Amino acid sequence: MALMASPSPTKSKPASPCDIGHNPFPKTLNFSRIVKPISQARNFTSTVVRFSSHKNPAARLLSASANSDVAGGGEVGDFGGRGDRRRILLSDVVVTRERKLFGDRKWNSLDISTAVVVVAMHLLALPAPFCFSWPAFYVAVSLYIITGLFGITLSFHRNLSHRSFRLPKWLEYLFAYCGVHALQGNPIDWVSTHRYHHQFCDSERDPHSPLEGFWFSHMSWLFDTNSVAERCGGTNNVGDLESQSFYQLVKATYVLHPIALAALLYAAGGFPFLVWGMGVRIVWVYHITWLVNSACHVWGSQDWKTGDLSRNNWWVAVLAFGEGWHNNHHAFEYSARHGLKWWQIDMTWYVVRFLQAVRLAVDVKLPTEVQKRKMGFES
Repeated sequence: MALMASPSPTKSKPASPCDIGHNPFPKTLNFSRIVKPISQARNFTSTVVRFSSHKNPAARLLSASANSDVAGGGEVGDFGGRGDRRRILLSDVVVTRERKLFGDRKWNSLDISTAVVVVAMHLLALPAPFCFSWPAFYVAVSLYIITGLFGITLSFHRNLSHRSFRLPKWLEYLFAYCGVHALQGNPIDWVSTHRYHHQFCDSERDPHSPLEGFWFSHMSWLFDTNSVAERCGGTNNVGDLESQSFYQLVKATYVLHPIALAALLYAAGGFPFLVWGMGVRIVWVYHITWLVNSACHVWGSQDWKTGDLSRNNWWVAVLAFGEGWHNNHHAFEYSARHGLKWWQIDMTWYVVRFLQAVRLAVDVKLPTEVQKRKMGFES
């Protein structure tokens, strides 16, 4: 997720969204690293994390490896001798290669502009208690649903990143435009980062793993675009979006759209509408989105053998329109439904199901019983 539009990318060969996984950064960098296949990239043998509550035999081996390190004089979570190897609060996840926000790194212009936007939105939200009004509150809630549910979870994530279903182009573009106003970056960069996250999940090449620190996975990775570029390379995994002029136009004019929305809100309701409709709403959607990257890889349960730290977290699912069923999602990335059990609330899926019922959403993908048995711990 990038908050500011990055320079135009170099031409790249379109890649299938089913094959690869996502990240925005300056395209002026020289990317010389070659992306490894998923089978090579997901090498978790050197990552030592305790999974004492899991039935997965591979997890027990990791736990035994951790205990062996301790017995041999090492510390739990040693990752090639780097990192502080400290356990995240109330979790079995061990930080193995902590990345500092300010230490041993240089800030480029995109890092600075991203930080300015994030800080500015938080500052804009501060006067909210002093300019509260019910109309301003309703504007914030409405935009939370429009930009968070229709824009980020339904469009950017399930439709564009994973192609879990297809929509008519006019509706696909409408929902994608809703996501632009979440101020989380243009669709091309957002989708690229997310696909890379799935391709390299919780390995050294993951753009935002809690193995590098909880706050790194939550938000500080956004301010280190060089790191992402070095790990993953350019946006060569979103050829399906780069080939469409709509997404290219949105990327080229990205910064203008939230500015236009802010001006419209101010004209409609003055400063309270600006504070609640932009500041409060954007900060709220920011942290809910970021919790999927951080909390859902740290706290919760695992129902499937995904080989990573993804967890099902009910309270994030409630806040993030069903995105908190994250272990389900990592087990079946292609699935339009994340809440796979009847009691797992998934508001995004309910919208997709409605669109399917009225024949606007087609090719809706769901895991089969055979696929579930293959991914289950019992297998």
